[in-house]
Amino acid sequence: MTPTEPASATVDTAAPPVPAPTPAATPRTEVSSLTLEGLTRFLTEQLGERAFRAGQLYRWLHQRGATSFDEMTDLSKALREKLKARAEIVPLVKDAEQRSVDGTIKYRWKTRDGRYIESVYMPSEDRKTLCVSTQVGCAMACTFCMTGTLGLKRNLTPGEIVAQVHAVNREVRRNESLETLRPLSNLVFMGMGEPLHNFENLKTALSILQSQDGPNFSHRHITVSTVGLVPMIERFGQETDVKLAISLNASTDEQRSKTMPVNRKWNIAALLDACRKFPLRQGRRITFEYVLLRDFNDSDEDAARLIQLLDGIPAKVNLIPYNENPGLGFQTTMDERAERFRELLCAGHVAAFIRQNRGRDIAGACGQLANRGGESPSETPQSPELP
Repeated sequence: MTPTEPASATVDTAAPPVPAPTPAATPRTEVSSLTLEGLTRFLTEQLGERAFRAGQLYRWLHQRGATSFDEMTDLSKALREKLKARAEIVPLVKDAEQRSVDGTIKYRWKTRDGRYIESVYMPSEDRKTLCVSTQVGCAMACTFCMTGTLGLKRNLTPGEIVAQVHAVNREVRRNESLETLRPLSNLVFMGMGEPLHNFENLKTALSILQSQDGPNFSHRHITVSTVGLVPMIERFGQETDVKLAISLNASTDEQRSKTMPVNRKWNIAALLDACRKFPLRQGRRITFEYVLLRDFNDSDEDAARLIQLLDGIPAKVNLIPYNENPGLGFQTTMDERAERFRELLCAGHVAAFIRQNRGRDIAGACGQLANRGGESPSETPQSPELP
């Protein structure tokens, strides 16, 4: 009782008023995931800035690979402070690096939510190629692939996809001499995840990567690989202009359904029908990837069936000696058998090549990306959630 209260006052036993909830913080916009058009809208509509500022910010993000707004010295301090409050640049933190005897480097990145992804850098005399991931884990559950044992954790944002390119270019600048210093020249979307299962984010990332105000990659130097999400192949052909690769890996539906669950929804006939309808630029071919599994899909009969399957499709075949993974139950085809398979395809007028496996000794080759030391295998692998 306060001194101003009458002695006879009764005590108010009613519950005190509930304070108004604190307004939730406005989520910050991930500007590294925006195209130039989207960034322009954000700056003009949300921050009240003039449109030309978007080009400045975009070039800092995607030509110089800036990782903080403080680096952007030609932006006013007021704008930089405004960006810090309302926007963010998606960080990828290097968690591990492994170097192969063949010069390949595998990077493991930690995302802001504590997930892990991997990218593989493959330098050669005439090109510098990066194998890019599009998802944390993968829902496709291919039985010969270590990434499939993880299950799908989540999609990567466009900014996280593009950030792999910027991060590796920074590593190249840091570690190479002036005589060999050249930025990445080629991108292959063959890392962790099924790219067409994250199509909208992939498409935005491709737009950024091909932008003249950004990294400016040519459509000729970007390849996207898919296990065969048939409806998305049509959209991919209509909405992008980069190269298509199909992970085929079998000459019969029985084989393919055993190793690639996606085939139970869209069989080989449906997949190849989509390939025949795919809009190809003049002189371009679809690449078919064929992982050779000993005594499973590497017989003369398999080669003969593959020739028939690809009839009428502008195609080339990349034969991939299987990179053995403990516990998955497959063995790699012997070198002599792989060469025999290639010769049979060529004799049947199918261009075929045996892919040089890069990074096998650091688990950085095809089918080996599994974040060893990072993500754990899924205890109950997810079934593919297909469009």
